[in-house]
Amino acid sequence: MMKDIFRKPESTIGILLLGMFTFLFLGSEYMYVNMLSLTAGKEETVIAQNYALGASAAGFLLFPLFHRFCKKSVQSAGLVLLAAVALFCNFFIQKHASYSATLISGMALFLLLGLWGGVIHFLFFQLAAARDYLARMVGCSYALGIFLQFMNNNLVKPGTTEILILSFSLFAVLALIAIAEKLCPKEMYIAGCKAQKSPLPSREGSRDVNRKKLAAGWLLLLLVILMACIFSTLDNAVTLHHAAGTSIGQWPRLLLAVSGLVSGFLFDLRKRKYMTLMMYCVMLLSVICVTVLRLGGPFLVGLIVFYLSAGFFVVFFTTGFLDLASHMQTPYLWTGMGRAMNNLSAALLTNGSVILLVSDNNDMVAIILVLILFVAISVVIALYTTWMPDFSDAATASEEAQKDPDPQEAFRILAASFDLTPREASVFDKLVNSEESIQEIADSLYLSRRTCQRHITAIYQKAGVKSRMGLYQLYMEKQRRL
Repeated sequence: MMKDIFRKPESTIGILLLGMFTFLFLGSEYMYVNMLSLTAGKEETVIAQNYALGASAAGFLLFPLFHRFCKKSVQSAGLVLLAAVALFCNFFIQKHASYSATLISGMALFLLLGLWGGVIHFLFFQLAAARDYLARMVGCSYALGIFLQFMNNNLVKPGTTEILILSFSLFAVLALIAIAEKLCPKEMYIAGCKAQKSPLPSREGSRDVNRKKLAAGWLLLLLVILMACIFSTLDNAVTLHHAAGTSIGQWPRLLLAVSGLVSGFLFDLRKRKYMTLMMYCVMLLSVICVTVLRLGGPFLVGLIVFYLSAGFFVVFFTTGFLDLASHMQTPYLWTGMGRAMNNLSAALLTNGSVILLVSDNNDMVAIILVLILFVAISVVIALYTTWMPDFSDAATASEEAQKDPDPQEAFRILAASFDLTPREASVFDKLVNSEESIQEIADSLYLSRRTCQRHITAIYQKAGVKSRMGLYQLYMEKQRRL
């Protein structure tokens, strides 16, 4: 039920955050394409658009390093600085003094947006409290972003007002990030850890299980890349018509919003058991659409199919990687990977895709390539459904864990979220679950006092606290929230 999604403020803020980012990203892309089309031909415009998407993919891939090696205070200051730089990039794009200046400004802007996107997808992952409705939340976010873009394109004329709207959206996203960080303070909430008795990696570990999870991750990456080849081709066909001056209108964007919303509700059926199968059917429809277009079919048919299927694809890869991240030891590596791979594929394939689309002599080549892609997608889907973690079982185990809470739940979640080593976790346990002095903790763990103090200092830095009392308060706060 929808009320289950919005029952907790974390879910509402998560939907608003991802929705506003979707509007900001698509609005910036729309403005960028419009300005490029004034300084270059349609082929150059499409290629430059996909290069910008490639820059955003680089930003997404930089996020794990940004998160892992920068302190929280540095991250917050960095996001504000990036917002200021993004404003200047928007200004130079709007001026479109030359093709080169617009291209460079766009590449810089989308690199920053990609880094922001990595932050936002990870925050959304932490805030998604209603895990059974994850796809529905993603669908609501996407529909919100598309609807805002539809309203903006119909009510706001290109120019200064457009820049002001995008600037306001930029600061709105920044404010929502600050609110989101307060709702999940100093910790990385790892969804699904209630189903895991010990999220801390042991030296022995279950290597087979970890290999299976990694295999599922790589297969999902490959699956998104292959699907993106077909969807980016359809997207390029639409952009070519738009850059050539063809009036596509704004109404098809409502189909995007509807398809995103509908796909979220459909994917969540039976705890996303049939999500991959549904996406496969949508993929088949898109392959048929590309074939019909290359055989001279009406462009309007391709336009409708593209907008209906694109919403399903976005919700699929976003939900798929958010689900996968909940089973990984380092979730921040995976949460935004779907968007990164989609954008990277668009950038790498842009030249070949445009050549196939603008040439009248490559119809059979294009059809054969699409059919080969579809066969490859079929094989990868078969492998992925075999190796993917059983999300429905994990969700059931999580519900059972909620009914019978583990008294050490807060300790396990916080220890995992702070990336503590096994020895640091042992010291952390003593600090919050005993009144032993530092010397007594060192003696009980067979450590020297100096080594024990070094572990304590590392724990304080990772937790973002300055004292044992602050660590204990954080621990008690987590207990109350469980």
